[in-house]
Amino acid sequence: MFRALLLTGLFTGLAGWSASASAETISEFTLDNGLEVVVIEDNRAPVVVHMLWYRVGAADETPGTSGIAHYLEHLLFKGTETLEPGEFSQIVEANGGSDNAFTAWDYTGYFQRVAADRLGLMMEMEADRMINLQLTEEVVAPELLVVLEERKQRVDANPDALFGEQARAAQFMNHPYGRPIIGWPQEVRELTLDDALEFYETYYAPNNAILIVAGDTTPEEVRALAEEHYGPIPPSETLPERVRVTEPPQLAERRIVFEDPRVAQPYLRRTYLAPERDAGAQEEAAALTMLAALLGDDPATSYLGQKLQFDSQTAIYTGAGYSGVALDDTTFGIVVVPAVGVSLAEAEAALDETLAAFLEEGVDSEQFERLKRQIYASEIFARDSTRGLAQRYGAALTSGLTVADVQAWPDLLQAVSEEDVIAAATDVLDKRHAVTGWVRPPSDTAAALSAETPTEEVTQ
Repeated sequence: MFRALLLTGLFTGLAGWSASASAETISEFTLDNGLEVVVIEDNRAPVVVHMLWYRVGAADETPGTSGIAHYLEHLLFKGTETLEPGEFSQIVEANGGSDNAFTAWDYTGYFQRVAADRLGLMMEMEADRMINLQLTEEVVAPELLVVLEERKQRVDANPDALFGEQARAAQFMNHPYGRPIIGWPQEVRELTLDDALEFYETYYAPNNAILIVAGDTTPEEVRALAEEHYGPIPPSETLPERVRVTEPPQLAERRIVFEDPRVAQPYLRRTYLAPERDAGAQEEAAALTMLAALLGDDPATSYLGQKLQFDSQTAIYTGAGYSGVALDDTTFGIVVVPAVGVSLAEAEAALDETLAAFLEEGVDSEQFERLKRQIYASEIFARDSTRGLAQRYGAALTSGLTVADVQAWPDLLQAVSEEDVIAAATDVLDKRHAVTGWVRPPSDTAAALSAETPTEEVTQ
């Protein structure tokens, strides 16, 4: 669970790491109806990944209809004028492939992994459900129960997920990143057929989509197939501009004490508001990526691990994570799991002292260069995953970045200096812009709060 906070995947060093890590062959073009197409050539196996991404996610929902983006993702498997409910996935499986879908705050995506000679079939079916989805009360009502059950299993039955919802809502008081992707339960229960159809008709259009095809194909083949299957779909003339409300300035630290009898191991997590990767201006995000790696990647070598787990033995686990791929401001997170006999208050005090020491001491040059080699290696190894590459480009493009930004990212990471890291840390690691959460089982709450929590704090 705690490793899930570490959003920067690092691998061991790689000899001869001067070769470019962004050497994949990329082509991009746009159809007349506005559909953007990206082709990533990889001819090592006769397989393709076909991904259709929509520039709409949970953060684009109308207030009061949280969860509609995720609900509609489910409903897209319920059939069209030519396909029965469930038949889409059955055809994919019958052709030896696999398929799925996903919803995030900034995008919704659908993908299939199939033999290269089935690419046209995938485009035909995906284009069909872009425009010909058929929904009835008999279809949508049972699926709403499925979504509610999914929430029960993934969120309500998981105290860590429940805490995450509360912490995110405290982090973003006004911005829609503060509401859960799966939706607040009281709002999900009220979603209707009309809500689903309105969302579908508003956002599911070629001029709001990006097609990513990765694998054993060519730009010429993809263009011909895309023109055949997606080309005839008319663009939306009423697609709304993607405008979101802004988050007011955070002037004071926000705190949460979350108690649940299912919590087996108390821990604290702090998330700071942090800038996202912006098109043509990714330097600070690159520095924050390096900061997360230095502070909390590998407990055996990271700064927090060395200081809190090995030197003071205050913690049994530490970690840090940052993911800059977002349309709007994101977060930088730190987690500390106290050792036996160490209170959350003591662990938090140790964390604050350790972060202050890091800013004072600066970056360890030897560790920094080692991490750069590891990150460069991970960028090269990532090219072995066709789906991973498609995922990387799709998430970036639907979050406001460009192909050029994605290609520049490995070199920007290598260009980060020690001074850049400290500057980014000084700017972001400000408790006035943070949410600090304590997660623990119930235990004499009143006494614990009076002994460990400053009297001016608001607990939840």
